[in-house]
Amino acid sequence: MAFRSREIMKKLVKNIGGEQNLASGVKQQLEKCVPKSKVVMGRAQRGLFAGRHIQFGNRVSEKGGNTSRRNWKPNVQEKRLFSYILDRHIRVKVTTHALRCIDKAGGIDEYLLKTPYHEMDTELGLFWKAKIEKLYEELGKMEVVFFTPEDEAKLEEQFREVKLEERAARREARRKMYGWSPKSEVKADSEGTDGEGNVQSDFHEGMVANA
Repeated sequence: MAFRSREIMKKLVKNIGGEQNLASGVKQQLEKCVPKSKVVMGRAQRGLFAGRHIQFGNRVSEKGGNTSRRNWKPNVQEKRLFSYILDRHIRVKVTTHALRCIDKAGGIDEYLLKTPYHEMDTELGLFWKAKIEKLYEELGKMEVVFFTPEDEAKLEEQFREVKLEERAARREARRKMYGWSPKSEVKADSEGTDGEGNVQSDFHEGMVANA
């Protein structure tokens, strides 16, 4: 199936949210790299195939040498790849060759940044590349603020307090769910019982008697 560059550009700009969300010079690069007509598999548009598509050939019999047409489909897997700039996992269909390229590049973000536009032969790859380039460009314009050791200590203390509050909230939720109460726990501790209600003093007396 042939895809025209004008239709691909319209879809990309629409999915990204307009030309204002494109990094500087990206639209010109896209127009140069995307050909006017391109033959790509339909399902390849929804993943990262890294140039791997259906191949055609002949099946040759061992005895008579008879040939029959056959095809080889790419090994496509559905994976969850973590993006640092988005701070979340991206669920995408990739080929095993694309996975090796991603591992070699150092991650999905680095793979999309290092791969040229003319090698991104799928609509999904062009969309993610343009989007991540825009996010990294905005990140480069941000000002970097360094905290003093005192401020870092205060932040760590605040995070520690938040974790303790969350832990206490979870403990209280478990108590309400299973019927536990702080009073019963205090009473059990005062009587010397364990968590199952067995008196520890009687247990020790039985052990002495058996001895």
